[in-house]
Amino acid sequence: MTVVVTALFRPAPDRKDELVEALRRSIPAVHEEEGCLLYAIHDAADGTITMIEKWTSGAALATHAAGEAVKALQANLAGLLAEAATVTTMTPIPAGTPQQGEL
Repeated sequence: MTVVVTALFRPAPDRKDELVEALRRSIPAVHEEEGCLLYAIHDAADGTITMIEKWTSGAALATHAAGEAVKALQANLAGLLAEAATVTTMTPIPAGTPQQGEL
């Protein structure tokens, strides 16, 4: 079963552009990881940045979480966040059409 993750980042004052760039730099390596279906950042009107991820399985997510790309990202985020990221891991509840009812 696929796994979807959201990670909500609140940038430190005047550090949003640096935060986005740090996240952006991590994306190519993660896209190459086994099991990565989606790894994308989004800008919200409230100034937060949300990473939306989709993995083929919990095992693929666990491998990612313990991997070098995450370690590098964590190091690159030092001083850029107002608080720790809020990470939520979810499994889909299909509804409606397969294309519209499941991420």
